[in-house]
Amino acid sequence: MERIYLEDKEPIHFKFEQNQDDFIVDEIVKEFKGSGNFTILHIKKVEITTWDMIAAFADFLNINAEKVGYGGLKDKHATTTQYISIESRYEKELKKFKHPQIKIIRWTRDSHSIRMGDLVGNRFSINLFEIDQIQAGQIEKLARKSEKLGLPNYFGYQRFGRDEDSVEQAKKMIAGDIHIEDSKIKKFLISIYQSDRFNQWLCERVMMSREKNNGKFLLLDGDLYQDKDGKLFTPKTPQLRDFEAKKVVPTGLLCGRGVYRARDEAGEIESKYDDGFLYEKGLRRAAIIFPKDIEMKYDNKFDKMSIAFTLPKGSYATVFLENIASKMFKAKKIKKKPQKDNRPQKALGKSAF
Repeated sequence: MERIYLEDKEPIHFKFEQNQDDFIVDEIVKEFKGSGNFTILHIKKVEITTWDMIAAFADFLNINAEKVGYGGLKDKHATTTQYISIESRYEKELKKFKHPQIKIIRWTRDSHSIRMGDLVGNRFSINLFEIDQIQAGQIEKLARKSEKLGLPNYFGYQRFGRDEDSVEQAKKMIAGDIHIEDSKIKKFLISIYQSDRFNQWLCERVMMSREKNNGKFLLLDGDLYQDKDGKLFTPKTPQLRDFEAKKVVPTGLLCGRGVYRARDEAGEIESKYDDGFLYEKGLRRAAIIFPKDIEMKYDNKFDKMSIAFTLPKGSYATVFLENIASKMFKAKKIKKKPQKDNRPQKALGKSAF
């Protein structure tokens, strides 16, 4: 499945090692009230999935994992911080919690459990390797350009599995060629199907933008826009001024029931990637995102660039890097390397960007 970007240029080659030192993610959430019936934990986790981290708390407290609230899923092969919520009546027991890969950074309270909508975005800090001074200048220029003009909000390769075989499995399930009993797997495959169609639609819109708008995302009559509060609307004319001011963004379809569709010229393109018979609830997803607060530091002694940036929730750091590199990344086989202590080895990912 192709992911292309607004600027047609020669690729920039660099390497990236996905591990606890070179890939750091910090979750950004709403402000908490400081009082209420839910304890909010700010968690630092290393080389462990969000699901496994939640399971560790649930097992320790002997409660159902569904009682642990969270705002988003975070990478395993990284150092990540995120927030979870647990009923305050477990607070005394929580003070005894210990885990080699999980650390509680701080505590607070709120009147509500954390939900997916509470997540605002994520702050990424990533080290890039084998970069010379010329490449460092190119990367900085392209990063600043994406901050101003935005970049396509593709679903990254992580969404589709190591060999993207989940896409074919999802298509077969939707077509009725295979039957899946497990409801969680079924729901997951439907989301894969929706994501794949969204990426195909976005790829066509990006190609159109290259050909007709000098690499700036081309707005069309009938586009559905989303404002900063998530409200959807269709204006009579394309919202170029508000789009350039980053007040609104055009959206694409995650096909399904009960969702608004684009109209006119935008609707004609969108209809090619729609599936009106899908029983899952449909959604709209921002087509373009604007990275914020970009910081870069180049170390010519080690040919390394450290880059930090903030993305809205649901967006992929690897897509931001693909946009800079002008090439697609794929999941690599996990390689193991020794830890600094005597704990058992953990799988560490290595990707050549």
